[in-house]
Amino acid sequence: MESADFTQAAAGFDPLRPTLIRVAYRMLGSVAHAEDIVQDAFIRWMEVDRSQVRVPEAFLRRMVMRMCLDELKSARHQRETYIGPWLPDPVVEEDEQEDVTLPLMLALERLSPLERAAFLLHDVFGLDFDEVAATLQREPAACRQLAARARTHVRESRPRFHIEKQRGLEIAQAFFAASRSGDASALGAMLAADVSMHADGGGKRPAAVKPVLGFEQVMKVHAGLAKLFEKTGSTFVRAGFINGLPGFVTREGDGELQTTALEIEDGRIVAIYIVRNPDKLRHLH
Repeated sequence: MESADFTQAAAGFDPLRPTLIRVAYRMLGSVAHAEDIVQDAFIRWMEVDRSQVRVPEAFLRRMVMRMCLDELKSARHQRETYIGPWLPDPVVEEDEQEDVTLPLMLALERLSPLERAAFLLHDVFGLDFDEVAATLQREPAACRQLAARARTHVRESRPRFHIEKQRGLEIAQAFFAASRSGDASALGAMLAADVSMHADGGGKRPAAVKPVLGFEQVMKVHAGLAKLFEKTGSTFVRAGFINGLPGFVTREGDGELQTTALEIEDGRIVAIYIVRNPDKLRHLH
């Protein structure tokens, strides 16, 4: 390809790259796979007769979404053989900017790929059903049904309690301090009765292979972890919003990073999401 042609293709594509990566990430839950999909889309974009493309953003969004649907077919099998709970790659931001929070992403995992795509395109990205239909190559009426079914499934996963940013980060830092020091009284005061804990080690690092459910069990696990932290150490790296939830990044005793995200309702922690799989943390380095 002539360098001038490459420059022209990049000039039209690069401003859209962050948006396209967000689309792909919400479909796949993987930062690396989203970036790969978008890079493949750029290669295809260079081969397109761009003079015939009226709206590049719509054209590229359709391309990326279709590539994601193909990717999900193989990802489904990988999820079925995944060791322990699967959590999406953690995206850490300074502010609470996520329109798709971690609990909602987990709810999207239970949908068919087409339901997931229709919901994201219409309910999250605000596209009309004619555009959704053009992207998914289905009739608008069928896309309405897909989105409606998805909406029914994910309705309960929308956050019901909004927590003020600074308060969320304060709870996250207090949780780190209590969980690492073994202060059972302080930790217990933060947890809801039906709290759950989900740890994604992917078979690469030690982690519970099933969710830990209920106050007593979560407290028991943290009592054991506190003894481990006393021996190996756990260093606080930064607080932030992880997939829209307040949380923090740590460097653990084995030298690897770890993220902890907290779902908070009415001032109490109702779910703890821990990502330990190093494959999902590389982008944080």
